[in-house]
Amino acid sequence: MKAAILAAGLGTRLRPLTEVVPKTLWPVLNRPLLGLLLAQVEDAGFLQVAVNTYHLAGQVERFLAGQPWGFNLSVSQEAELLGTGGGLRRLGEILRGGPFLAVNGDIVSDLDLAAVYRSHRQDAIATLVLHDCPPYNKVWVAGDLVAGIGESPPPFLSKAAGPPLAYTGVQVVGPRMLDYLPAGEPYDLVTAWRQALAAGERLAALTVAGHFWQDLGTPAAYLAAHRRLLQGAAPGLAHYFGPLADPFLGAGVLVEAGVQFGGGVCLGSQVTIGAGAALRNTVVWEGAVIEPGVVLEDCLVAAGVRVQRAAQGEMLG
Repeated sequence: MKAAILAAGLGTRLRPLTEVVPKTLWPVLNRPLLGLLLAQVEDAGFLQVAVNTYHLAGQVERFLAGQPWGFNLSVSQEAELLGTGGGLRRLGEILRGGPFLAVNGDIVSDLDLAAVYRSHRQDAIATLVLHDCPPYNKVWVAGDLVAGIGESPPPFLSKAAGPPLAYTGVQVVGPRMLDYLPAGEPYDLVTAWRQALAAGERLAALTVAGHFWQDLGTPAAYLAAHRRLLQGAAPGLAHYFGPLADPFLGAGVLVEAGVQFGGGVCLGSQVTIGAGAALRNTVVWEGAVIEPGVVLEDCLVAAGVRVQRAAQGEMLG
């Protein structure tokens, strides 16, 4: 089985911290997101994996080179950002034929990736994994096929068809899908899907429910992922992080007297929390220092930062 991780994005909604650390290396419960995704792919039995890079590519490639992966790993470094479609085309060329799993590098889920791969229909150019997740529901389905993608249903869709669904960021890509993705140039994947549908291609829909899924595209979503994981919303992922506790403490954390935690708190390694500070729904990256008495709520603190004032809803870097 073959898999691709799309990890080249800029993370614009997470600036300014993504100007220092690429989104795909942001820690999730102190584990780099890309490491989590690749561990899931490895555990699912995939033996050939390709990852694309662009933004802060050197950091991503050093991380990949420093891990003892149990699969054959290839890296596609993009000289220019090829987008969701162009990047996927390049990864498909590296993986050389046959269907392959493709996972967006900015999500956390407990989907059974091996089962997703096995679900792919050979007569379909791709199989999209879909779920009900407002406000992202824009994929219209007829039976087990995608009928259209957009705000409004396609005119031919039966009124008896269900409401639209959302793309999870996970799909199985068949070889013919690459025919709709121009080689070596930026391209949009949604545009390619629409062109394939217009040409009469079958785009399969695998609808899932009862799973854990969280995108990490915004600061609020990133904090929500931590809060939900610490609440035990994804027991199938717990073994990737070790024993869960809230606050979740990395190695060498120093918590001084009188500190109060209000839930949803994750502290990276070597973090110091000064006496009398209070943290709620806040993630602090490694080596940061929170001065005594500081109150933080709904915040993200970058690595090595010293926080000397109260804050709410801020990225502190």
